[in-house]
Amino acid sequence: MNGMNQVILEGNIVRVPVAKDTPHGTRLCNMPIAVNRIYKDKGGNDVDEVGYYDIEAWGEKLASIIEKCGFKGRGVRVVGRLKQNRWKTTDGKSMAKIVVVAEHVDFKPMFRKKNDDNPAEEAEPIPNDEGIESEEEFENLAEAAAGIRAEQEAGETVF
Repeated sequence: MNGMNQVILEGNIVRVPVAKDTPHGTRLCNMPIAVNRIYKDKGGNDVDEVGYYDIEAWGEKLASIIEKCGFKGRGVRVVGRLKQNRWKTTDGKSMAKIVVVAEHVDFKPMFRKKNDDNPAEEAEPIPNDEGIESEEEFENLAEAAAGIRAEQEAGETVF
């Protein structure tokens, strides 16, 4: 029986996502994000806590969309799972790093800045210039991520 492993993160992209083809021919895009949490301390003061997470997106469609639509500062919501990478250094020390493998990524809408001369003017959404043709394309991204996850769970190497 598989254990539950799912995470949802909502934050902002920290650096421009980088996509590459792995030696096995699978597309991979790495995207670091920052997630803010605000809470009150014992004195009633607001404390801003920031967590940084490395996101991996596997597969041609998902990696390409993130590479195309992601830019530093853009808001994202990532649904995925945790993966622990382990290795040994040249001196034999064991190392580990936990990353989030994205299964679905939503980009927050972008807005044009309000005109400071007219405070009554509302911020206007920027049209979808991301090259995504339809909702069907977004659904295909989720299916592609699910297929990669099934391959990984079946023990097939995709990276």
